[in-house]
Amino acid sequence: MKVIDYRDVAPTDFPSPAVGTTGRVLLGKADGAANFCMRMIEFAPGGETSRHSHPWEHEQFVHAGTGQVFIEDRWHDMKPGSVAFIPSGVTHQIRNTGTTPLLVVCLVPPFAPELL
Repeated sequence: MKVIDYRDVAPTDFPSPAVGTTGRVLLGKADGAANFCMRMIEFAPGGETSRHSHPWEHEQFVHAGTGQVFIEDRWHDMKPGSVAFIPSGVTHQIRNTGTTPLLVVCLVPPFAPELL
């Protein structure tokens, strides 16, 4: 069992070409979570991931801030309460379009890297 404030987990910078993006593993293998990994991805204003795809799905929930998610061939606006499902193998990218941090809770399956 684990109950924490997500801010107690040290952030890790995403490697280039991502810009202004950090991640925190909130629940993962080290916690005994065998079926998923929960991450908090934080995008500074102007921050973004690279456009990419990988062989696992992920589910995303916007906790705070505003941004956009690119899925396959178009951008979708995101705000607090927005949910996105990104299937495996689909090209995607996330960017912060606001003036405050964009906080995204992201779930991935256990065979995916816990943090890129």
